Amino acid sequence: MVSALSLTLVACGSGSTTARCVDRNAPSGKGGYRVVPDSNCNVDDIDNGGTSPYGRYFWYYGGKRGSGGFVSGGSQYRPSDGKIKSGSGKTLSRGGFGGSGKSGS
Repeated sequence: MVSALSLTLVACGSGSTTARCVDRNAPSGKGGYRVVPDSNCNVDDIDNGGTSPYGRYFWYYGGKRGSGGFVSGGSQYRPSDGKIKSGSGKTLSRGGFGGSGKSGS
């Protein structure tokens, strides 16, 4: 029981979420969305906290990647805090207040 709790705390405390670009039009019955190259999605959508509600491709946060290049068990809504990384490990957003870390004047 203690080891399971420790594992949960480590997973929650990692401070990063994996975002995968997925195809909304993936065939049904595959148990999720088909993962596509990150270049199909707009990185600015991550820092804006949303997704394109009508586009074919969007960021899918968390979840598990299964067989055949599909992902399920996550969310299309960006987590409120923490670092966002691509499936390949590239940092897409630092998270925290303001999200992107971009400055304006």
